[in-house]
Amino acid sequence: MRASALRIGLLGAGNMARGMALGWGSSQPLVITDVVPERAQALAAQVDGLAVPDGPELARQSDLVVLCHKPAQLREVAELVAPHARAVASILGGVPLADLRAAYPGVPVYRLLPSTPVEVRQGVIIQAEQEEQDPGLDEAVREAFSALGELVVLPESQIDVAMGLMSNAPAYMALVVEAQTDAGVRHGLPAPLAARLATQNMAGTAA
Repeated sequence: MRASALRIGLLGAGNMARGMALGWGSSQPLVITDVVPERAQALAAQVDGLAVPDGPELARQSDLVVLCHKPAQLREVAELVAPHARAVASILGGVPLADLRAAYPGVPVYRLLPSTPVEVRQGVIIQAEQEEQDPGLDEAVREAFSALGELVVLPESQIDVAMGLMSNAPAYMALVVEAQTDAGVRHGLPAPLAARLATQNMAGTAA
């Protein structure tokens, strides 16, 4: 299976789900649901996706369900979704593969942690290393998430450390850029120019 044919269901339409959806855009078939239906509908409209009313319906219409809800809701959501899911990818912080397998028995599961720049396809996506499940599906999942930035596969024992390093990093970088922009404005630069200079300088340094 190619990633472009993988119908991805986003179970939740919060900030990270929104970032991934915008990163994929209309190049990836997306199905979206959320406890606030209007939020799912608005996001689906932005990416030419399909909004559906609930998790079971999302699972029925998806090849891969991406868990974008709160980690504490794992069992509660799985009771409704697991009977219909073909495969599951989790972006839930602090939820190991063992818990995912227990909640979604008998289907391939993947543990991934993306960073917010996936919205512009410049994110870092960490994937927990595991044994091969379904070769075609495994490759399609890697290809789909690689489209959002740089995919890094790590032993699961290193996932939490890596998450601590990269998950909040964009906020720290944004704080530095904001401070530099404010300093430029205080010394007479127009705000749009100051922001442009600080942002481009940060981007160039990273490159």
